[in-house]
Amino acid sequence: MARGNTRQRIQDVALELFGEQGYEKTSLREIAERLDVTKAALYYHFKTKEDIIISLFQDLTRPMDELIEWGQTQPHTLEVKQEILRRYSEALVGAEPLFRFMQENQAAMRELSIGETFKERMHAMVDLLKDPDGSMADRIRCFTALFSMHAGMFVLKDMEGDPEEKRTSILEVANDLVVQAHHNARGR
Repeated sequence: MARGNTRQRIQDVALELFGEQGYEKTSLREIAERLDVTKAALYYHFKTKEDIIISLFQDLTRPMDELIEWGQTQPHTLEVKQEILRRYSEALVGAEPLFRFMQENQAAMRELSIGETFKERMHAMVDLLKDPDGSMADRIRCFTALFSMHAGMFVLKDMEGDPEEKRTSILEVANDLVVQAHHNARGR
């Protein structure tokens, strides 16, 4: 575990256990045991498993919120859209375990409040990339650009190669989709 403080260690171990056993089948007691701390020590930081997941999503979504806020104040140019993709790509570094959690615990995600708020953020991100009068295909291109960045974390995780090269390659593909949608919306 590379991260040092107790809160981050709890988050890391919880994500590990959620990945191994599933969210529903993991107890706070098991998290405390894996950390070799008392349940009381764990309660000091988090009262419930949902509190742990919410804290993880807040850590992930803070850069998204800042990016959305910034993007909403910018002109709807191709350069701004490309900058949004670049910044989002960087924000996703290290978020792979959380996206794996979302993928493997879809039923729990539907029950947790964070599932809906994350969905709202994704819609806001797509709105920054798409043109208001773009075609359905172009709106799908913009959604797919973001989705490819998420999916690329899983697909390329086990593939040999430099992690930074994989990230920039995923970004290149996402960029291609947004560029095509942007040009289509402008009649080029």
